[in-house]
Parts: sequence; structure tokens; C-alpha cells
Amino acid sequence: MKCLKKLGYIIIPVLILAAIVCCFNINITTLSAVGSSAKAMCVIEKDSGRILYCKNETEKLPMASTTKIMTAITVLQNCNNLDELITVDDASIGVEGTSIYLRKDETLSVKDLLYGLMLRSGNDAATALAYHVGGSIEGFTEKMNSLAKKIGATNSNFANPHGLDNPNHYTTAYDLALITGYALNNPIFKEIVSSKTYQIEATNKSEKRYLTNKNRLLTSLDGCCGVKTGFTNKAGRCLVSACERDGFTTICVVLNCGPMFEESTELLNTSYKAYNKVKIIDKDKEIYNEYHINEQDARLYLYTDEDFEYPLQENEFDKLKLEYKVCLDNAHAGSEVGKIDISLDNRLLKSLKLFTINKIDKLIDSNTLTVSELLWEEKFNEN
Repeated sequence: MKCLKKLGYIIIPVLILAAIVCCFNINITTLSAVGSSAKAMCVIEKDSGRILYCKNETEKLPMASTTKIMTAITVLQNCNNLDELITVDDASIGVEGTSIYLRKDETLSVKDLLYGLMLRSGNDAATALAYHVGGSIEGFTEKMNSLAKKIGATNSNFANPHGLDNPNHYTTAYDLALITGYALNNPIFKEIVSSKTYQIEATNKSEKRYLTNKNRLLTSLDGCCGVKTGFTNKAGRCLVSACERDGFTTICVVLNCGPMFEESTELLNTSYKAYNKVKIIDKDKEIYNEYHINEQDARLYLYTDEDFEYPLQENEFDKLKLEYKVCLDNAHAGSEVGKIDISLDNRLLKSLKLFTINKIDKLIDSNTLTVSELLWEEKFNEN
């Protein structure tokens, strides 16, 4: 094993971090300082899934029509043609609760029914879509539950596509936030839930239908991009809302919450005051170190093939560490030589592959060099 002595500390990552810290000028809001009257609530950042605020977030509860988030994404993942026509049968007529008033033998497209599902919260639209995709309510909920497990919503169970009360129909605030984050990655879903109005053209059985979204945050909250309201006597008032500002998307779930619009607005605005989404690793910037190898000065340039961003409060920078592990054995430019681990408060957030930029086979012989050290240990002051 060759001797490896570090002459210089990393340059590029430290400069990037210093710039990030200098740009911060925010108030720190602790979790305990954020109150909610909801029986359960959860706010996450969409891409990382990080919980920003929560209360009883793993308690299994009914969720009323916010169920239709899962209904919609299940339909979208099982229908290749949204213009495909569905003929309404008896099972979808006169379903309890909110309705778009479908009529027997009426013909509508999958797309029109999805808008009726998410804007008007039509339980009849949910039933018609379920029969079309799953062949039955049972067949469709099997698809819903399978997708929920794939997403990671392991404390949820769906017994119907509309959210009417059923003892076997439940989710958690955290699960519902995860499901919503997954669904928002689908551009058609996002387009539907962010629409304030929609018009269903006249059908063979009905005049035009004019739909207005029940989510009033779309007109009152800066950056709001959805998602779904819900209510039953058992579930209470429920709201899943999402907000996007400068590429930072937050999702807020409140279950059984009287002032659901007001509290969701406060939670989302507080999140943007307390957190910034920080680019910790930039794939377009090299990671540089300078080494002394066998009395020779050698510069080693590494890079990752993906960015990594994460929501952080200002006081969390001293808890953030980057550690890399590199094995060099006649590596050439572009060789995968190890990984970089990103941790917050000793909890691993992400591991990224490391590659060499420069050819280094002339600097090091065939013996393998292994490096494991902390690249980022500085403490940063508020200034």
C-alpha cells in the first residue's frame, strides 16, 4: 500500500458551501413552534421526501376524497389513451356523495372523468374509472394498494376509489404526502390538479358540464399547484395541498382539520421561511483534492454524474458532512473509483458514485490506494 499524504484541503466544495451560507437570511422556525389543530398533519419536500413539519403523521386515519389522489395516479398509470371513451353502466349511477351526475349509457373520455374526479370530486366518476381500469371495485383497489406499497405508503389501505367511509379504508398523513409527491411527478396529474376550471363538452346524454376546482388555495396561495380536498363525517375536513416556489416543492397534508385552508397556508408559508433547498453536490463542478504521493505532487479531480439537493435550515450546516471513499488502481479518465456519502446529523441522506476527470495511472502504480476521510467538517457562523 502506497503512502498517501494530503497537502491541501478541498477547494471547490468549500467555496460552494460558503456561497450558500452567505445567501441565507432567514428566520429559523422549529418544529415545536408550529401548531396545528389537525388530528394529523405532515409537510414534506417533494423530491427528497424530507419531513419539514409533522404531527401524528403515522396515525392511521380516514382520508375522505383525498383518496382520489391515489385513484387518479392509478388510472394514469394503467391507461395509455386518455381519449378512450367509457360507457357509463349502472354501477356508476347514483353513487353516494358528490357527483358529476353521470347518466346510464353516457359516453365520456377517461380525461373528462379524471377532471370530474379531481375538480368536482365526483364519486360517480371515481366508480366509472375504477370499473374501466380494474373491472370491478375490488380489482381496482388491488391496483391502488399495489402502487401504494411501491411508493412506500406501507401504512395505507384502500377499499374504494372515492373515499367514502369504510373501516378498511385508511392512510396516514405521511403516506398521503408520499403518494402525492409521487403523483406530482406525472405531468398530466399535475396539470389536472392545478386547473381552476374545466369544461366537459356535451355528451350523448348531457349538456356541457362546467367544473370549478374546490381547492381555493389555487387562487389565494402563491405557487399553489394542487391538490385535493375531502370531507366525510368520520374523516372530517381533509386537504392535501402543494406549492412550488423557485424549484422548491412542498406538500402539506392535514387530516380532520376544521380550518384546513388557513392552517395549510400557514404551514406552507412557514416552510419556505424556515427552509431553503440547497444544491449540496453539483455534477457540473469537480471535487478537487491535492495529494503528496511518493514525493510527487498530484492533483486528483473527481466528479459525480448527478446533482443532489436537500432542504436545510441555516443552523443545520454544522451537522452536514460529506465523506468519500476512493479506490485507485490504474484509473483512467471517466473511471468509477468510489462514492461520496452525504450525511445530516450522522444520518445518511445519499450516496453518489465518484468518477475521475483526469488520467491518473501514471501517478499511482497497480497497488490500490484507499481513501476514507471527511471532506466537510467546518463550522459555519451566521455571518
